[in-house]
Amino acid sequence: MEFTPGMIMDAQSAGVASELLPDGMIAADADATVSFLNTRAATVTGVPAEDLLGRDIRKALVLHDSDGSSWWDRTDPWNGLNIRTGHRERLLMVEGGREVLVTAKYLRPGRNLPVNRVVMLLRDAEARRRVEADHAALISTVAHELRSPLTSVKGFSSTLLRRWERFTDEQKRLMIETIEADADRVTRLITELLDVSRIDAGRLQIHLQPLDIRAVFERHVERATASGHDPDGFAIDVEDGVPEVWADPDRLDQVLSNLLENAVRHGEGTVVLGARAADEEGEAPTRGPAQVGRRVEICVRDHGGGVQQAHRELIFSRFWHGSTRGSTGLGLYVVRGLVEAHGGRIRCETAPGGGALFRFSLSAEPPEHLA
Repeated sequence: MEFTPGMIMDAQSAGVASELLPDGMIAADADATVSFLNTRAATVTGVPAEDLLGRDIRKALVLHDSDGSSWWDRTDPWNGLNIRTGHRERLLMVEGGREVLVTAKYLRPGRNLPVNRVVMLLRDAEARRRVEADHAALISTVAHELRSPLTSVKGFSSTLLRRWERFTDEQKRLMIETIEADADRVTRLITELLDVSRIDAGRLQIHLQPLDIRAVFERHVERATASGHDPDGFAIDVEDGVPEVWADPDRLDQVLSNLLENAVRHGEGTVVLGARAADEEGEAPTRGPAQVGRRVEICVRDHGGGVQQAHRELIFSRFWHGSTRGSTGLGLYVVRGLVEAHGGRIRCETAPGGGALFRFSLSAEPPEHLA
């Protein structure tokens, strides 16, 4: 492919274009003199433009590796091997301790010839530090959530192994039930973490099929009562004529299980599972397109103190616990991701008469490829 004069930007055009970059850009010539930089470069490095332009970049922009050694001495772009083309992004420090992410490209007039220009892109490391802080918080939270049940499992199992004969059958049964409950808690945390990973990466798979929402509600109430909850503590309110919903049965079970558990733990009175037909356009979800057409609105409500207005969005964030503990803090984050994967959006409101009301809608029409 031949380059024509019209295809090559002049210096002025290149300078204007560089100002549109989100990163800093510095160019140094064959003698290491800075011949060009954009405004962002001075902002990222903290070095004024007048202290860089026309000066030897190795002296004007002092860069150190994490061990304190001079990055310029270590890399020596102008006098190193003639086969080098640059280096990938590295975290370096400028004078004063400011961290920057630096990428460099070595330009040569021909193959194996000395470098006649070094072009550097510089990025503020603040975003990276925030990501690292988030990862550290995630690791700390997961470690905390895992430590308690694992300590319990280890303690009870060790006690049973060493002193089996000293305990009655009832005591043994109690300890084994505790071990099972804590093992379930660890399994649930791992499952939720995997779901969070899939949601964040956009890899959550949904397999839609028609479901009778009343039958789904009845199954969840049966599970709750079988686990020891009072059957009078639940009610089902499904309007006549409500059509089937198109949803992933396993994912819908996750959503309802989390909402029911949340209502039982934090709410009071009767927990109501309701559904009604809703012929309206769904709100645009954060992930995935909004779905238009016949829909079924589903709600789970209790009669407790409800959720404060200021917390109604925060409760759907990762590791939100509020003023109470006892859960992983991931349940409602996963719920929101699963609802949005179905093309809906979940809201938290105040229920009539008080209490928390979680409301979302599902499509009552088959997907296009099945219609």
